Formats: sequence, structure tokens, C-alpha cells
Amino acid sequence: MAAIESFRDLIAWQKGMFLAEKIYRATENFPRREQFGLAMQLRKAAVSVPSNIAEGFGRYSRADYLHFLNIARGSLNEVQTQIEIAERVGVISGEIPCELQALALETARVLKGLINGLRNKGSS
Repeated sequence: MAAIESFRDLIAWQKGMFLAEKIYRATENFPRREQFGLAMQLRKAAVSVPSNIAEGFGRYSRADYLHFLNIARGSLNEVQTQIEIAERVGVISGEIPCELQALALETARVLKGLINGLRNKGSS
């Protein structure tokens, strides 16, 4: 296993980046009336995920790192909620919401593993 030298090496960050990219592409087709509403909120929450993972990685303490990873986890919950709202109000449909939710869940799973690994490392 290769050493983690940068936040870019973290699978959680990579998945968060992919999710943010997919969210941006999906929201390009939102109605004009939603470009400064739900589309912007969804983009902001999606961008927050890899951004907080990266910021936490750059901190000097495990506690700070975990704090930012938990913020990223909260942002993922926001993303999942906003995808569901977008689907319920009809601005996304078909396979798109399912694909986005699946990406969000996979990102959450990997992020949870990173958080648990850091917590367990701190207690040993």
C-alpha cells in the first residue's frame, strides 16, 4: 500500500471530487429559476465535501482533521437531501438522482472508513 502523501491520495477526496463534478454537470440543466436557488445550494454542499477533506488533511492535529472530516460528512447529508428535494420538485428525474445518490452513499462509506480509521488510530 502506497503512503498517503497528499490529500489527493485519499480515496474519500477522490470520490468527493467525482461527486462534485457530477453534481455540477447535473445542475447545468436545472431551470433558470433554480440556478441561484437549489442548484447553487447543491453545488456548494458538493464542493464542501472534498474541500473539507483537503483542509482537514492539512491540519496539524488528529482532532482538527476529524473535525473537518465530520463537516464533510454533514455536507454529504446536505447533498443527499438536496438531491431528493430536486427530484421531488421535478428539476431532476430519471436515472440522474439515483446515480447521484449512489455516488453520495459510496463517498459517505469511504469517508466513514477514513473517520473510523483515524479514531481507532488515536485510541491505540
